[in-house]
Amino acid sequence: QYRHVYVEAPKHDEKFEGLRLATTTGEQQYIKANSQFFAVALQGGGGPFAVVNYKDVGEYRPGAPTVSGHKSAVLDLEFNPFHEHVIASASEDATIKVWGIPQQGLTETLTEPLVDLTGHGRKVTLLRFHPTANNVLASVSADMSVKVWDIEKGSEMASYDDHKQLIQDIVWDHEGKNWATSSKDKKIRIGDPRSKSVVGCIDDAHAGAKSTKLAFLGGFDRLASVGFTKQSQRQIKFWDVRSLGGEPVHQIQLDQASGVIIPYYDVDTRVLYLAGKGDGNIRYYENIAEKPWAFALSEYRSTQAAKGTCFVPKRGLDVMRCETARCLKLVSQAGKACVEPLSFIVPRKSDSFQDDLFPDAFCGVPSMSADEWWAGANAKPRTAPLDPAKAGTSNASAPAKKFVPAKSAAQLTRELDVALATIKKLEAKLAAAGLSAE
Repeated sequence: QYRHVYVEAPKHDEKFEGLRLATTTGEQQYIKANSQFFAVALQGGGGPFAVVNYKDVGEYRPGAPTVSGHKSAVLDLEFNPFHEHVIASASEDATIKVWGIPQQGLTETLTEPLVDLTGHGRKVTLLRFHPTANNVLASVSADMSVKVWDIEKGSEMASYDDHKQLIQDIVWDHEGKNWATSSKDKKIRIGDPRSKSVVGCIDDAHAGAKSTKLAFLGGFDRLASVGFTKQSQRQIKFWDVRSLGGEPVHQIQLDQASGVIIPYYDVDTRVLYLAGKGDGNIRYYENIAEKPWAFALSEYRSTQAAKGTCFVPKRGLDVMRCETARCLKLVSQAGKACVEPLSFIVPRKSDSFQDDLFPDAFCGVPSMSADEWWAGANAKPRTAPLDPAKAGTSNASAPAKKFVPAKSAAQLTRELDVALATIKKLEAKLAAAGLSAE
């Protein structure tokens, strides 16, 4: 049913234009999104980044409110999948900050984060929220460590420090049991954060020197890696995670272009999207359980090269238009940047909801708490119907509880200072009235 999917490019009045992007480069995607906002790092002091509501199409106005609280540029951003208005930022200043976005979006510049996470020794390059456990965040740094945090408590849960060279990517598996990393040493490691150990390793996954990017294929026990051959040809390999160390179960040679390709996997449709930095095109492949394992569906072509891309969660799509995926493509435009929403649509004549195209999808509700996951629990992501007629009929679609971070030592100190100052004033009033505080 996805063989004939096509891309509907946006009209001019559906684009987001005039963004002055930060000039930092790295392993990040440069743009992240949830069902209500997208976020990009901007030029300026304090590591500012914009959080833009999808309703605010058109020109991004100069002086618009931003999030600005770092001491250096922001390198990666990550929306909390269970709290639409919570976003984490990673910076060259070696810190991670967690921010609360107002319900209506930014109305003034934010400078005070909800949570500060410190522990990395060098710049923090990548962030990934856990897919099923609430408020669990993985981070990667140029200090060659992987750390796992409980952002509600503001504490480090685990750290893995045995990478010998720079880490190029990190992804969680479908249930969040393990993470996978790619590294400059050409190894792919599968790690168990709860035992703080590596449980599997692929040596020389790709022979080329450029970055390797990863995606777990949920439901198949497979891991997709996209990298380069020695001759700098781009290729994708599929690995059986139950028997790592051998040959891939399948591989596809792509082309000779130089851009790093980032894979995005849609577990509901079993379609793998390949979007390269510097590419105008986006390839997509349907995955199956047996040979030929993956076969090409089609390819979106454009003359506009992408600086970065991301995909919107399923619950943010227009399902009545048979929109099965939406990619936000970040492109350069006359010294500024533009965000183009690309809708992947299956052609259907009926105006009714298409059950075969839209199985129950991830609903944005956690399957467990951070403490339950850390104690050893595992669970599949919670799902709910996408049919608008069934909205709210599933318990799984209930909103997550409000995000309430633990107070930091600095916050507690400030509150104590205020309380002591208030007590001092009251004592002075009592003394002036000739009364004793006792």
